[in-house]
Parts: sequence; structure tokens; C-alpha cells
Amino acid sequence: MTETADIVQQIAQLRCEHRELDEAIAQMSQEVWVDQLQLGRMKKRKLRIKDMIAWLENRLIPDLEA
Repeated sequence: MTETADIVQQIAQLRCEHRELDEAIAQMSQEVWVDQLQLGRMKKRKLRIKDMIAWLENRLIPDLEA
């Protein structure tokens, strides 16, 4: 049961980081001069976090015996 709690906690932390990156990307996109390299890195990080969240959520689904 503690493994499940750890996964849920990791998902919550990743969702928070994903939300913060989303806000930072939106702010950065509104600026006149945008560092495209940094913006691209932030977007890639956001996608990696999204993939990690999906992977962790899949670990929470119990395996069904076929």
C-alpha cells in the first residue's frame, strides 16, 4: 500500500511542476523577445513530465489475469 501512496504523491508533485511550467511557458510566449532555445527546452520538459504522469498512472491500474 505504501508503494501506491508513493506513486500518488509523485503524480501530485509532477502535476504541480507541469502546471508551473505551463504558466512559465505562457508568460514567456507573451514577451517581445523570447529565448526560443529555452522555450523549446521548457516545452520538452513539460512533455516528459506528462509522459511520466501517464506512466505512473498506468502503474496504479491493477493487472487483470487473462
